[in-house]
Amino acid sequence: MKIYTKTGDTGQTSLLGGRRVSKAHLRIDAYGTVDELNSFIGLLRDQEINQKREDLLKEVQDRLFTIGATLATEPGKENVKKPDLHDEDLEVLEKEIDEMESKLPPLRHFILPGGHQVVSFCHIARTVCRRTERCVIDLMEIEHVDEIIVKYLNRLSDYLFVLGRLIAQELGVEEVTWKPRM
Repeated sequence: MKIYTKTGDTGQTSLLGGRRVSKAHLRIDAYGTVDELNSFIGLLRDQEINQKREDLLKEVQDRLFTIGATLATEPGKENVKKPDLHDEDLEVLEKEIDEMESKLPPLRHFILPGGHQVVSFCHIARTVCRRTERCVIDLMEIEHVDEIIVKYLNRLSDYLFVLGRLIAQELGVEEVTWKPRM
């Protein structure tokens, strides 16, 4: 099978279920942004400091593929076989967040992204996750999208923020707090 099909040369693509839509459609933008987020999670997973978190980050990538498949499916095509999200997927992230936060000092100020390349990767992934969430919410305003997708993306962005803080601590990097000029 060739990687190129030429079927998208006119700016159209197919959803799972067969309907052709513009590549600029909100649904395509939403699952394309999920794909971008997944790539940044892969970049995080590849960092040496995250070896102990590799399994969880792979699980997150798997869930993002699930979200992408769901978003790529034509609305109303329930017979299309695809994986789905469960409340347990949210609980996994919540448990990890709670565990990481128990190792961190309380947050009293906004934190400026940066301090170390891996911490910056976390913040980039977090902001792409927030953008993904906004894209999905935009899509929800015109077509049905299961609410658990937004919940998962919201929880994932929180996870990525706390992960960035924990990695900074593990690397001995001081968090730089935002002190607004008055």
